Amino acid sequence: MTPVKLDHLVLYVEDLDATSAFYERLGATTETFADGRQAIRIGEQKINLHQAGDEYDPHARSPEPGAGDFCLIVDGTIEAAADHLTEAGVEIIHGPVEKTGACGPMDSIYTYDPDGNLVEIAVYRD
Repeated sequence: MTPVKLDHLVLYVEDLDATSAFYERLGATTETFADGRQAIRIGEQKINLHQAGDEYDPHARSPEPGAGDFCLIVDGTIEAAADHLTEAGVEIIHGPVEKTGACGPMDSIYTYDPDGNLVEIAVYRD
Protein backbone atom coordinates (compact mmCIF):
# COMPACT_ATOMS: atom_id res chain seq x y z
CA MET A 1 0.00 0.00 0.00
CA THR A 2 1.31 3.44 -0.98
CA PRO A 3 -0.66 6.58 -0.15
CA VAL A 4 -0.96 8.77 -3.26
CA LYS A 5 -2.87 11.91 -2.19
CA LEU A 6 -4.92 13.50 0.55
CA ASP A 7 -8.67 13.20 -0.05
CA HIS A 8 -10.07 15.23 2.86
CA LEU A 9 -9.41 16.35 6.38
CA VAL A 10 -11.78 17.35 9.18
CA LEU A 11 -12.01 20.58 11.13
CA TYR A 12 -14.05 20.81 14.31
CA VAL A 13 -15.81 24.17 14.34
CA GLU A 14 -17.97 26.29 16.62
CA ASP A 15 -20.01 27.91 13.83
CA LEU A 16 -20.45 26.05 10.53
CA ASP A 17 -21.77 29.08 8.66
CA ALA A 18 -18.97 31.40 9.84
CA THR A 19 -16.35 28.83 8.86
CA SER A 20 -17.93 28.26 5.45
CA ALA A 21 -18.12 32.01 4.82
CA PHE A 22 -14.44 32.44 5.76
CA TYR A 23 -13.21 29.77 3.33
CA GLU A 24 -15.50 31.11 0.60
CA ARG A 25 -13.72 34.47 1.04
CA LEU A 26 -10.50 32.56 0.32
CA GLY A 27 -12.03 31.31 -2.94
CA ALA A 28 -13.21 27.85 -1.86
CA THR A 29 -16.77 26.58 -2.26
CA THR A 30 -19.09 25.06 0.32
CA GLU A 31 -20.96 21.86 -0.41
CA THR A 32 -23.56 19.88 1.48
CA PHE A 33 -23.46 16.08 1.48
CA ALA A 34 -24.62 12.99 3.40
CA ASP A 35 -27.55 14.08 5.56
CA GLY A 36 -26.78 17.79 5.49
CA ARG A 37 -23.11 17.71 6.50
CA GLN A 38 -20.95 20.59 5.22
CA ALA A 39 -17.57 20.59 3.53
CA ILE A 40 -15.26 23.12 1.97
CA ARG A 41 -14.20 22.11 -1.54
CA ILE A 42 -10.65 23.02 -2.62
CA GLY A 43 -9.76 21.55 -6.00
CA GLU A 44 -9.99 17.77 -5.77
CA GLN A 45 -9.83 17.80 -1.97
CA LYS A 46 -12.20 18.92 0.73
CA ILE A 47 -12.32 19.91 4.35
CA ASN A 48 -15.24 18.29 6.16
CA LEU A 49 -16.69 20.49 8.91
CA HIS A 50 -17.86 18.85 12.12
CA GLN A 51 -19.87 20.85 14.62
CA ALA A 52 -17.99 20.94 17.94
CA GLY A 53 -19.96 19.00 20.52
CA ASP A 54 -21.88 17.06 17.85
CA GLU A 55 -19.04 15.26 16.08
CA TYR A 56 -19.58 12.59 13.46
CA ASP A 57 -18.41 9.12 14.65
CA PRO A 58 -15.71 8.00 14.53
CA HIS A 59 -13.76 11.16 15.30
CA ALA A 60 -10.40 12.33 16.62
CA ARG A 61 -9.62 11.57 20.27
CA SER A 62 -9.63 15.28 21.10
CA PRO A 63 -11.98 17.00 18.64
CA GLU A 64 -11.13 20.60 19.48
CA PRO A 65 -11.88 23.69 17.39
CA GLY A 66 -8.72 25.60 16.53
CA ALA A 67 -6.31 22.64 16.64
CA GLY A 68 -5.70 22.60 12.87
CA ASP A 69 -2.60 23.89 11.07
CA PHE A 70 -2.46 23.33 7.32
CA CYS A 71 -1.42 24.84 4.00
CA LEU A 72 -3.49 25.72 0.95
CA ILE A 73 -1.71 26.12 -2.38
CA VAL A 74 -3.10 28.90 -4.57
CA ASP A 75 -2.41 30.00 -8.11
CA GLY A 76 -0.92 33.35 -9.09
CA THR A 77 1.58 35.19 -6.92
CA ILE A 78 1.83 35.52 -3.17
CA GLU A 79 1.34 39.27 -3.61
CA ALA A 80 -1.94 38.67 -5.44
CA ALA A 81 -3.01 36.25 -2.71
CA ALA A 82 -2.19 38.84 -0.04
CA ASP A 83 -4.17 41.47 -1.96
CA HIS A 84 -7.13 39.08 -2.23
CA LEU A 85 -7.10 38.40 1.51
CA THR A 86 -6.84 42.08 2.36
CA GLU A 87 -9.71 42.96 0.02
CA ALA A 88 -11.78 40.15 1.58
CA GLY A 89 -11.14 41.52 5.07
CA VAL A 90 -8.94 38.60 6.12
CA GLU A 91 -6.06 39.57 8.42
CA ILE A 92 -2.60 38.33 7.44
CA ILE A 93 -0.77 37.50 10.67
CA HIS A 94 2.62 36.52 9.18
CA GLY A 95 4.45 36.76 5.89
CA PRO A 96 5.15 36.72 3.12
CA VAL A 97 7.96 34.35 4.03
CA GLU A 98 9.97 31.69 2.22
CA LYS A 99 9.02 28.12 3.15
CA THR A 100 9.52 24.60 1.84
CA GLY A 101 6.43 22.61 0.95
CA ALA A 102 5.92 19.01 -0.09
CA CYS A 103 6.97 19.87 -3.67
CA GLY A 104 9.74 22.39 -3.01
CA PRO A 105 10.31 26.09 -2.31
CA MET A 106 7.30 28.33 -1.88
CA ASP A 107 6.24 31.74 -0.59
CA SER A 108 3.68 31.79 2.21
CA ILE A 109 1.36 34.05 4.17
CA TYR A 110 -0.59 33.03 7.26
CA THR A 111 -3.99 33.77 8.76
CA TYR A 112 -6.38 32.28 11.30
CA ASP A 113 -9.84 30.99 10.46
CA PRO A 114 -12.80 31.77 12.77
CA ASP A 115 -11.87 28.90 15.13
CA GLY A 116 -8.19 29.83 15.33
CA ASN A 117 -6.89 27.16 12.96
CA LEU A 118 -3.65 28.34 11.38
CA VAL A 119 -4.09 28.56 7.60
CA GLU A 120 -0.98 28.91 5.47
CA ILE A 121 -1.62 30.25 1.95
CA ALA A 122 1.27 29.43 -0.39
CA VAL A 123 2.49 29.72 -3.96
CA TYR A 124 5.19 27.41 -5.30
CA ARG A 125 8.11 29.08 -6.98
CA ASP A 126 8.87 28.14 -10.58
